[in-house]
Amino acid sequence: MPDAPHNLRFHSISKSFPGVRALADVSFDVAGGSVHALMGENGAGKSTLLKVLSGVYRPDTGELLIDGQPAAFGSTSAALAAGVSVIYQELHLVPELSVAENLFLGHMHAAGGVVRFPAMRAAARALLSSLGESISPRAKISSLPIAQRQMVEIAKALTRNARVIAFDEPTSSLSDREVDRLFAVINRLRHEGRVILYVTHRMDEVYRLCDAATVLRDGRHVQTFPSLKGVPPGDLVARMVGRSIADVFRYTPRPHASNPNAIDVKDISGKGVHTPASFSVARGEILGIFGLVGAGRSELLKILFGATPARSGQIFIHGKPVHITSPRSAIRNGLVLCPEDRKKEGIIPIRSVMENLNISGRRHFSPLGFLINPARERQNADTFVKKLAVKTPSLKQLISNLSGGNQQKVILARWLSENIRVILLDEPTRGIDIGAKSEIYSIIYNLASQGIGVVAVSSELPEVMGISDRVLVMRQGALVADIPRNSPDFTPQNLLQHALPVAIHAIQGAA
Repeated sequence: MPDAPHNLRFHSISKSFPGVRALADVSFDVAGGSVHALMGENGAGKSTLLKVLSGVYRPDTGELLIDGQPAAFGSTSAALAAGVSVIYQELHLVPELSVAENLFLGHMHAAGGVVRFPAMRAAARALLSSLGESISPRAKISSLPIAQRQMVEIAKALTRNARVIAFDEPTSSLSDREVDRLFAVINRLRHEGRVILYVTHRMDEVYRLCDAATVLRDGRHVQTFPSLKGVPPGDLVARMVGRSIADVFRYTPRPHASNPNAIDVKDISGKGVHTPASFSVARGEILGIFGLVGAGRSELLKILFGATPARSGQIFIHGKPVHITSPRSAIRNGLVLCPEDRKKEGIIPIRSVMENLNISGRRHFSPLGFLINPARERQNADTFVKKLAVKTPSLKQLISNLSGGNQQKVILARWLSENIRVILLDEPTRGIDIGAKSEIYSIIYNLASQGIGVVAVSSELPEVMGISDRVLVMRQGALVADIPRNSPDFTPQNLLQHALPVAIHAIQGAA
């Protein structure tokens, strides 16, 4: 344990990009021996500040101070050498190398130019054991689940004796049990006096884990709360979005019960959906699907969309049978998907906002069916960027430079360019701040009001209950409950009870 806690100071940090003022004179202190939340809407400047901290960007003005000493990083390696480690949501590991090789990449155990693998594996095993992990040092990173990869990333920071560790949305892909283990490790790092900066959109995590919080908005420092004791969540939200959000979901009932069905699913099964699933969604209805990690929710949506082959079953759209064998055939039949992993499956990060928005519907703008019509595509992109209030300096901006919420709006705009009848939304607000969530919900309600059938998967129980007319519950690859909003069984306790594994039900029944 260090003699005294470390400390970090951001002093008048500013950073601009062409057309964008990402950070403007940001100053605040982060004390060691505590967990400090960094909060704000998407586009508030959190990611840019972390990249300044990690040496990815140099600030235009201002400086960092660690333990009172100026720290100017010209590269990520310089930041690492100074004891600064940022653990991003997309982990920076080499999938085909072993755990031990990833832990000591850049500073291998070597003698005479030869890597001493036994010593390196022994050190890796000891370090992982100290974090409560029994991961084999020989295992390839690609073979590990996301929670264990994250522990390897933390261990990698510790191999360099990091004084400052920042976490960027670390729980977005973790189960509750994995979150508990992660928090136990973070608490240990706190007690060792390290500086812990924690970025999250989840208010429950802030109050469970963090001692202090800083709020950014539009690239500026709004307020630092040295202690969260006695600070209501509403105060943090108001600082983040510049307004009070009494009801972020803003659910409004829509008449849909007597409507014909948008989609009927009969005995569908496939990878991850072990028991044939059957359900219907009326035109204008929002159907939520809830379940724990591994329940088969995302797998079901991919089967419906044709991204994963179905082993059995039939799909009817607007009462007519459709044969969906690929995403292309699904789109042609008016069935579209916003995938869970936006960056991997939803966008082309190296292409512009305009290209990403038009990539599916550009055939509609070409008189010959194969020539690109830039003028029509520009007009279409401009229409929907304005309609969905996408924040971008231009249509030519790389979509990877947009915030998560604005990337999601572009994906939604892409489908609005199609003649859609059913939209599948897999974790539509994952990694999105409270203000942007409210905007996404408004878009979802508007789609439903147009008679489109909406299927929304969410691992956040308040969200799936907050926006849905009816909720299906999945457990271990099967649909196990169908509960309307107006049912007395529509409670968090009841939905969670259905979602719990059968083994837990048996234990509870025996008790």
